[in-house]
Amino acid sequence: MAKAKKITYTLAALAVIAGITASGRLWVVLDSARSNVADDKVQLADFHSNDDAAIKRGEYVMRLADCAACHNADFSGGYKIDTPFGALQTSNISPDRETGIGNMTERDFFNAVRQGRGEHGFIYPAMPYTAYTQMSDGDMHDLWAYFSAQKPVHNAIDENAGMNFPYNIRLAMAGWNLLFFDNNAFKPQTAQNDEWNLGKYIVDGPAHCSVCHTARNALGGEISSQYLQGGNLGSWYAPDITPNPHAGIGKWSDKQIADYLKTGSNGESVAAGPMAEAVEHSTQYFNDRDLHAIATYLRSLPASSTPKAAGFVMDKTRHDQAALRYEVDCSACHGLSGEGISGMVPAFAGNGAMQNDPTNMIHALLDGARAPHTESRPTSAGMPAFSWKLNNQEMADVLNYVRNSWGNQAAEVKASQVADLRKATGAGDKLKVPAMK
Repeated sequence: MAKAKKITYTLAALAVIAGITASGRLWVVLDSARSNVADDKVQLADFHSNDDAAIKRGEYVMRLADCAACHNADFSGGYKIDTPFGALQTSNISPDRETGIGNMTERDFFNAVRQGRGEHGFIYPAMPYTAYTQMSDGDMHDLWAYFSAQKPVHNAIDENAGMNFPYNIRLAMAGWNLLFFDNNAFKPQTAQNDEWNLGKYIVDGPAHCSVCHTARNALGGEISSQYLQGGNLGSWYAPDITPNPHAGIGKWSDKQIADYLKTGSNGESVAAGPMAEAVEHSTQYFNDRDLHAIATYLRSLPASSTPKAAGFVMDKTRHDQAALRYEVDCSACHGLSGEGISGMVPAFAGNGAMQNDPTNMIHALLDGARAPHTESRPTSAGMPAFSWKLNNQEMADVLNYVRNSWGNQAAEVKASQVADLRKATGAGDKLKVPAMK
């Protein structure tokens, strides 16, 4: 009996300690004292900044944060984001009173952007407040000034209507924040120079690179030990951007990193899918100083431990069939020797970016792809879909041929991988040849 009482008291004591710890952690997570620097009286719909310089700086912050890619050019929202927990629609962040953020004060705005607490409750981390929390007060003030100069757009959005139960309950995000939200401002590292700190601020803060390029656990939290080492992004894959020479950007020069972000291409790789959207709406507007700082920071990171793939050897019959299919369907743009078209069509020869996770290559074959439209390269190239023309095995064979030719070395792409992505993206099947009568 005495032993049982001792165990009961011990468990009770542990429960109390755990409760106190959780309460303390929740207090830190929910603390919005940093927002006290913002005005809490004037609503956005009633405010129009007369500081043209602040509005201009705020526009640049908006580009750094890539707001337009998800909330549309007029900020009326409605962009669909598929998550493992259901579909979200981005909110209306125009100054409209009824359907936008017109009733927010500047302090409300700070709390939404940096703490993930909006007018309807907790915000889902698909809106990257987990990164924006590092944004400076100055950038936030300028961003507020910029939004004060935008036109209100009436567009009602039910953001979480497509989320599965119980993930459609916003209060659940309090628990998620308790587990995964680091509610801290950016702190420069004194051991590093200003350029490195600027690069880290942009990468981890407004540009929110880790939100896409870091793997996530079963609850959607970033796995810190895999920082920027690649992650799934719906039916796309955000690749490793550490200095790994096989899986990452270790072979890219600073200029190639800057060119890719500025133009969508660096002579080897061409942005597609969500990254094309990021280049088009965001990174093409970055100034040279910020681009160089990003390159400096990324190249300073420890490389991921992903090894070079062993390669896959096809049997001769399938190899020859795939080579012929490549010549007929692909070589007009990508070249007979995989040389591509500089600035428009990615080169295959010696392209490390395509020798690892094959998701993006499968997606492009199934559904087609489009390079970003940028000021430097206004004529963006497009790739047609081949779902109607190639079955799963034929696609796998073409990819295995490309990924293991011209100096490339990559693991086998299996027909089952193509089939899974074909189903996930809703791509059609190969057309059947009608029987001749």
